[in-house]
Amino acid sequence: MSRTNTSYRTGETVERSGNYISESGQKNQLQEGEKFPNCPVNGNETTWSYVE
Repeated sequence: MSRTNTSYRTGETVERSGNYISESGQKNQLQEGEKFPNCPVNGNETTWSYVE
């Protein structure tokens, strides 16, 4: 099952290690078990999407 179109919110747990991109376009490498962080640009809650 592909998760490329799945989005995650700040505070949710990362289920798959890899690269994610925020709504502001900033990439971040996250590890399984971490929490999705706030936006690296403005510090607010944001949506993250997995990128291959």
